[in-house]
Amino acid sequence: MKIIAFAASSHKKSINQQLAVYAASLLTKVEVEILDINDYELPLYSQDQEQALGHPQLAKDFLAKITACDGLIISFAEHNGSYTAAYKSLFDWCSRIEPKVFQHKPMVLLATSPGAMGASTVLAAAVQSAPYFNGVVKASLSIPNFYDNFDSETQQLSHAELNVQLKDAVSHLDYLK
Repeated sequence: MKIIAFAASSHKKSINQQLAVYAASLLTKVEVEILDINDYELPLYSQDQEQALGHPQLAKDFLAKITACDGLIISFAEHNGSYTAAYKSLFDWCSRIEPKVFQHKPMVLLATSPGAMGASTVLAAAVQSAPYFNGVVKASLSIPNFYDNFDSETQQLSHAELNVQLKDAVSHLDYLK
């Protein structure tokens, strides 16, 4: 069984990437591959760009990673209450190749931010929209106040209750059949 994990953020020091990597480290019974969406950087999607470029190889490559995996962990950064432009554009390119982007894969969706809301607005949007793109959301969790709840030295959650909740969330992917 193989899980891919990534942050829906292009920030090189993304706290959501830190969370995705930590969440993936909690899996013990499956192989995990960590992706960085910066490796799949594309121009902003538009119909004009699609007409000019066709389907870019990087979008095909990212979609191939989803096709080859058995489940996903995605941690969403929130920009003004929504997806980051980098993630949204990559997702849009992929959806033009395969409208059911998530291909009936089980998913654990996460989000974090420095603030008290923990990027919960974008997480709610992701949870609500995933089924339309054939994603099977097994669990979701928002981590508020990232810098208060995550130890940057040990790269793990320091808030005991949130850590239990995260372990429970990702455990849904450890027992895929």
